[in-house]
Amino acid sequence: MKLEVTELFEKRVLIVGFGKSGLSAARWLAAQGALVTVSERREAHTFEAALRQEILELGIELETGPHREKTFMASDMIVVSPGVPIDLKPLLAAKEMGIPIIGEMELASRLIDTPMVAVTGTNGKSTTTALLSYIIKKAGRKVFVGGNIGTPLMDYAYGDQKADYAVVEVSSFQLDTMETFCPMISLLLNISPDHLDRYPDYETYVHSKLGIFKNQGPGQYAIINDDDKVLSQYSPGGGVFELRYGREKGEGRQAFISGSTLKVCLTEGKEQTFHLDTFRLPGKHNQENLMAVVLACNVLDIRPQIIQEAMDDFQGLPDRLEHVGTVEEVDFYNDSKATNIDAAVRSIASFDRPIVLIAGGRHKGADYSPLVKAAVGKVTKAVFLGEAKSLLAHAFEPLIPFSLAEDMRDAVSQSFLSSNPKGVVLLAPACSSFDMFTDFAHRGRVFREEVKRLHHGD
Repeated sequence: MKLEVTELFEKRVLIVGFGKSGLSAARWLAAQGALVTVSERREAHTFEAALRQEILELGIELETGPHREKTFMASDMIVVSPGVPIDLKPLLAAKEMGIPIIGEMELASRLIDTPMVAVTGTNGKSTTTALLSYIIKKAGRKVFVGGNIGTPLMDYAYGDQKADYAVVEVSSFQLDTMETFCPMISLLLNISPDHLDRYPDYETYVHSKLGIFKNQGPGQYAIINDDDKVLSQYSPGGGVFELRYGREKGEGRQAFISGSTLKVCLTEGKEQTFHLDTFRLPGKHNQENLMAVVLACNVLDIRPQIIQEAMDDFQGLPDRLEHVGTVEEVDFYNDSKATNIDAAVRSIASFDRPIVLIAGGRHKGADYSPLVKAAVGKVTKAVFLGEAKSLLAHAFEPLIPFSLAEDMRDAVSQSFLSSNPKGVVLLAPACSSFDMFTDFAHRGRVFREEVKRLHHGD
C-alpha cells in the first residue's frame, strides 16, 4: 500500500523512541508538514546540542521521561522504533482506539518502488546482509544496504540514492510493526530462542520471525534453512517460490554442502559448484548463511564466477568471530555480536582448539544448558562478567571450571592466564551488552583495546 504524502499534511504523528530510525522518520514526516511529536524516555539534556537544535528547527515537539498516554490517544498515526516494546500500555490503548501503529521500516517501504531483498533470522543477519550486498555490487549493480544494520530504510526512501536493489536486515522487533512490507526475496536463516525478555514465549518470537513472508505471493521468493527444526516444517504458501538449503543433499533442497564445495541446483540437470576452501569466514554457520546468499544471487541472475570471486574476497564484519590479535601464541577472537545462546554455541563450534570462553552480560531469559553442552570437551575454562555471571556460573559449575570478572580488563587478563599454548580466548557473551556497554559494538571495541593492552604488556 503506497502512501500519498499529501495524506500526512497537518496530521498528528507520534514517534515513539528516538534512535536512528525514529530520527529518520521524524525528519521526513516534519518535511511533509506533519505535526510531529516525539516520545522518548531519555531526558533532553542527553541529546547532542546539534540534535536539540535540529528538533527546534523542524518544529518537532519533544516529550521526555515516562510516555504519556494522553499524547498517544491524541495521535492520528504512531511510528514505533524497534527498541520500544509493542505491548507498552499507551500503545495498547491506542491500538484499542484504532489508531494506526507502524514502524519506520514499514513507513519507508510504502514510499519506495525499489525491489527489496530482506534478511532475518536469530543469528547471522548482518554478515549475510553485508555479504549479499557485496556480491551484488561486485556484479555491477547499485545497492542500498541498511535497515537493522547501519542506515535506516527511511534514509533511502527520501534520499537521493537510486539503487537497483535494497538489501535490508530486518529484526523481529521491526517485523512486529509490519503491515504491507513485501520483499521480492526473503531470507530466513534460522530461529532459536532469543529476546525472551521481550516476548512472552518462544512461540510468539517464532511467529514474529515468520512474519517476513506474510505479504509475499506469486513471483516472489522465500529462501529457507531446511536444517532448522522450525523452518523444515514450515511453508509460506501463497504461491511463493521456495528455495531451501541444508548441509546435506536432500529432496526439495536447492543448495547443499558436498565436501569442500557448495552445490546449487535450481534447474534439473544444471548444477553450480562453489569452492569453500577459499571462503574466509570461519564456522559451519557461515557456510550455511553463504548457501542462502548464493541462492539469492541465483534469483538475481548473478554469474557464478562473480559470486565465487566476491565470496573469496569478503572479509566479514567486526564483532563477528573477528580475530583481534595473537599474544604468545594464544589467538583472541571477538564475537561480541553473539548476544544469544545459539550464537555463542555456533561460535564455540567454530574452533577445534582449547577455548577459554568469556561470556556474560544482561540475561535475556533463555536457558544456558545448551551453552554448557556445547562447551563440554571444548572449553577448558570460562570467565563470566556482567549481570548474568552468577546465572552462568550456576549453569557451568558442575562441569567446567570458571571464574568471575569485575570488568572486561579483568576478564581478558584472567582468560590469558588460563589459556593453553596455541589455544583460543573467545568472547562469545550469549547475553546482551546493555548492563556494562552501550551496545555489542562498544563491548567488542573494549575487548579489542584490552587485547591490545595485553599485547603491549601495559
